[in-house]
Amino acid sequence: MSNLGLKLVNRLIKYGVLASLSSVTLTSFAGESTQQASLHKIAQEISAQRIESDIQTLVGFGTRHTLSETKSDTRGIGAARRWIKKEFEAISAQCGGCLEIIEVKQTISGEKRIPNPVEVVNIIAIQRGGTEPNRMVMMSGDIDSRVSDVMDFTSDAPGANDNASGVAGVIEAARVLSKYTFNGSVVYAALSGEEQGLFGGKILTAYAQKNNWQVHGVLNNDMIGNITGINGVTDNTTARIFSEGTRVVETKEQARTRRFTGGEVDSASRNLARYIDTIADKYIENLDTMLVYRLDRFARGGHHRPFNDAGFAAVRIMETNEHYDRQHQDLRTENGIVYGDTIDGVDFDYAAKLTSLNAVSLASMSWAPAPPKEVKISGAVRASTTLSWQPSDDKNIAGYKIYWRYTSEPQWQYSQWVDNVSEFTLKNVVIDNYYFGVASVNKQGVESPVVFPGDVGSFDHNIK
Repeated sequence: MSNLGLKLVNRLIKYGVLASLSSVTLTSFAGESTQQASLHKIAQEISAQRIESDIQTLVGFGTRHTLSETKSDTRGIGAARRWIKKEFEAISAQCGGCLEIIEVKQTISGEKRIPNPVEVVNIIAIQRGGTEPNRMVMMSGDIDSRVSDVMDFTSDAPGANDNASGVAGVIEAARVLSKYTFNGSVVYAALSGEEQGLFGGKILTAYAQKNNWQVHGVLNNDMIGNITGINGVTDNTTARIFSEGTRVVETKEQARTRRFTGGEVDSASRNLARYIDTIADKYIENLDTMLVYRLDRFARGGHHRPFNDAGFAAVRIMETNEHYDRQHQDLRTENGIVYGDTIDGVDFDYAAKLTSLNAVSLASMSWAPAPPKEVKISGAVRASTTLSWQPSDDKNIAGYKIYWRYTSEPQWQYSQWVDNVSEFTLKNVVIDNYYFGVASVNKQGVESPVVFPGDVGSFDHNIK
């Protein structure tokens, strides 16, 4: 087969048109399991109408600037925070108190964008897992909004898309997923202080570290409702997933190892992004996700970064085509151009679609076993490649899948099912020609993200 033909077949494999050509690709699950069927159901249960209502409520607070009013019941970030907390409480009441609702906060001062003391408050709801309550996956959105002057905390700043859309998505995901029970925990995070310097994310990251949360994925949603870009493109069928390459906390020794073994595009964050991309292909209708190999948009930032800074796997999910006239702008009309982040710039069906992507990804990771630990690889100057990993006592594990792909391919191409073992050799698969990884699989066929061998790919954030 020619290289062109092989590339075509590989792309058909990726999008499910063909099964993998690898003779060793196996499946041990016939049909669709209850959990897999539930993932389809979760995708359909997300409501565009409820998201619209929540965005409208958030916009109705006038401004949600970090430095804005906190005493009023109708205006400012204080009123917004209290409303979000009440929504989580109402959701929890419907599921018999299944959500642990807390405020994770800290007083910030002496900063360029927060010169005077301000209490930055995150509203967090935790749906504890039944068997692994300290294993976490998280969906986050930013409460605060702004206009042209980042220090203007009195002017109206609706922040409909940036980022009421993300917060509404977090609340809606909680409404739907709270109807289910999971092995691992799901965290729903409404974060503050993003526009003033990512302070909410920094505060929650420190809290997670202090409480030894095993965070295996942070899905930060920042602007998930706009479908018409400044470039003139209108598109409600695509989304972007931004993910960093190597960990910023990588040591010199780890960097040296990576230089000779690879892994520049296989950090835990990158494989989390690939996992979400696969979820989109399998479960979300009419949505193609773009894997963007960059921490964030060019020279810009978001609330996933503090988690990345601490070594956690974290990505940003957002619209594909941004409209800059609707971001960080005073409400005005100049030369016939309307500026401002108002609710008429939000497509609620699209916001629901991206919320569905989050909800299904969170559910899948929470039902799946934890990603394998201590994944190692060997096979230099040999005809075969051997992978090993730490044995697990998780009774939810049915076995593992070994994945591999050509080093130039963005997604995993081939896979081999193996039983509940801790080592396997791929015969006549030469280590030099591919990248490899291992995923855990539960008894209903739901998989964890793939783990690339070595420290570079580990989902353990405190690898030293």
